[in-house]
Amino acid sequence: MDWKTHSYRVGSHVWEGDGIPPAGPELDQFISDARKCIEPWLSAVFQSEHFNLLIGSGFTTAVALTAGGSATGMGKVVFGSAFDDKIDVHAAASATKMGRGSANIEDQFRSALAVYEGLLVTDSAAAAALKARMDAQLLLFLKSLLESERRIKDAASLDHLQLAQTLLQSFLLSCASRTASRERLHIFTTNYDRLIEHGCDLAGLRIIDRFVGAMNPLFRSTRVEVDVHYNPPGIRGEPRFMEGVVRLTKLHGSLDWHYDKALRTIRRLGIPFAARADHTDLPKEPIDTVMIYPNPAKDVETTAYPYAELFRDMAAATCRPNSVIVTYGYGFGDDHVNRILLDMLAIPSTHIVIIVYSVDERVKAFCARAREAQVSLLVGPHFASLETLVQHYFPKPALDYITSRLADVLRHRPTPAPAAPVPGPAGTTPEVGA
Repeated sequence: MDWKTHSYRVGSHVWEGDGIPPAGPELDQFISDARKCIEPWLSAVFQSEHFNLLIGSGFTTAVALTAGGSATGMGKVVFGSAFDDKIDVHAAASATKMGRGSANIEDQFRSALAVYEGLLVTDSAAAAALKARMDAQLLLFLKSLLESERRIKDAASLDHLQLAQTLLQSFLLSCASRTASRERLHIFTTNYDRLIEHGCDLAGLRIIDRFVGAMNPLFRSTRVEVDVHYNPPGIRGEPRFMEGVVRLTKLHGSLDWHYDKALRTIRRLGIPFAARADHTDLPKEPIDTVMIYPNPAKDVETTAYPYAELFRDMAAATCRPNSVIVTYGYGFGDDHVNRILLDMLAIPSTHIVIIVYSVDERVKAFCARAREAQVSLLVGPHFASLETLVQHYFPKPALDYITSRLADVLRHRPTPAPAAPVPGPAGTTPEVGA
């Protein structure tokens, strides 16, 4: 591909262009033509045997903009320590090595934690000072995530709120609406916020994850395939899958995951969506307790424990025949995630659909390492717009059995014979329908 501003490649259909027609009849015709190619392809993809969804920070940004707000950025911070220069140099080098490009806050924390571990051996006073700086910055980051959630919940207007909630629910329902014979949708996200959980609550979707319990859910390392079934009325011994059940894996953790140092367990706290910054469950020293990547919680076993299990879940769900994954808002800047995606594409029957707002070197590098036939693309502000995507290109967010049965009836109904021509006056024979 020439990587124009807007492009799509679905099946055998390819289109590229630098611009989209302005609002009006030309745009309506463009959307109609593109929909004829994109919507049937995505409908087939969404009903694959194993279907997965990978959501990045662009998803939160899209919903926040729809609500008239903005999302938390991943820009660099200033710790204010004596080691800031060395931390920034190491963060930039690690970001370049992973193909991320410029360093962000995750790279900075990863480098700062490495310095902190070294100072614990050589200079405990300097280690304590650096930890205090990291605690302060991580707490500010947590509060900014909650502020981002509040901007979505407290939208600029009622119209903005209704549109954001409608698009959020429709997006999730379009992906989760699968026939009962198919495996559940598995959602993976690198985000720390709870927007997906909030959207599932609004849409009435039940979430299955590794946490077990009602009051204080506990993270379990056992990957038990727990699911929800129901028995149809009048039928015994033949359970069926319930509709509206999804699996969720937060690859980098979440702002409400808490490590209990005394019990050495990970629990999910009851921090409400869009909670205030002074919520009592927000820790004063989050470096030791909040389980968000790349926080090691000062314990080697716990460092590998939650994140290794989560990435193992992703590999198990995607790296198998007839598996499909759709990415939205993910910038391909996490090398550990890209590695799993490329391992999946080593299986010929797998497929990936990439939906991105703009193309950079990270997306190009990933596509260059994958087989073209296994990659579908929706590129550009038009195709990646959440509103445009949901309203025009995504499948209908429901399992509409009535429409399906109607199509079957029409398909099996014999075609009526054409009407015989009616002789006109003076021996003329007008055309049928004249």
